[in-house]
Amino acid sequence: MNKRNKWLMLQILTTVSYLFMITINALANILPINGVRTGDVTDAYPNLFAPAAVAFAIWGVIYMGLAIMILYQLGLFKGKTGVNQEVFQRIGHYFWISSFANVAWVISWHYQWIGLSLVFMIMILVSLILASVKLNAMDLTKKDHYLVRVPMSIYFGWITVATIANVTVFLVSLGWNGWGLSDEFWIIVAIVAGVLISMATAWRHQDIAYTFVIIWAYLNILNKHLSIYSSTGFDGQYPGIITTVSISLGVIVLVLGLIFINRKKVKLIVQDVIQ
Repeated sequence: MNKRNKWLMLQILTTVSYLFMITINALANILPINGVRTGDVTDAYPNLFAPAAVAFAIWGVIYMGLAIMILYQLGLFKGKTGVNQEVFQRIGHYFWISSFANVAWVISWHYQWIGLSLVFMIMILVSLILASVKLNAMDLTKKDHYLVRVPMSIYFGWITVATIANVTVFLVSLGWNGWGLSDEFWIIVAIVAGVLISMATAWRHQDIAYTFVIIWAYLNILNKHLSIYSSTGFDGQYPGIITTVSISLGVIVLVLGLIFINRKKVKLIVQDVIQ
């Protein structure tokens, strides 16, 4: 297969997988699949890590960002410089794999095959990790940064948190007793682990968009525990979790500030070298 045909095949795979993904996700709640909506399954396995329902509005941002990325790949927004095919050739296969895994996750989730859903969630996460590593290694233009890296970072950030949530739901579905330790203790462990993993990732990739998504997720975990804008919250019943999430948010904001400072320093160094 020549270079032109490979590029055409990649465009088809990424576009079809994206359209398939958003179609199944829409039908999941319109039909709904197996007679239940996505949120109904979440509610069937209550756990203390779940964020307030408003948090899931981020999927609209994710799908819009990915749509812009796909349109750019197809030639829209190409401007005078054209489409940077190398970017998509490096990450395109990771994207369409994650998209088909997303579809498989939705189906397994709606049929409450929770263990299988976790397998597909991990597939999505690994695909996005590999795509992020590839993007981080490239010298991207501003256009490629905003039209490709930012949408992928937002998606990656949310899937990072969603994977932890999926693990907690899986443990609830098994009836795991936490080795005699309280649910609050294990959720605190999950919250701290989530911060350590996500902030290590954010710092390594110097990823501002990713970090903002983690802030959004943790704000809405706090929201649910304080029942500020959530009618189905926990009304402050778990002060240990509230304290841990609050401290975690402080850490995340600190890391975000350090990323801003570090990126500004790097930019100044590059400008000095050019001059």
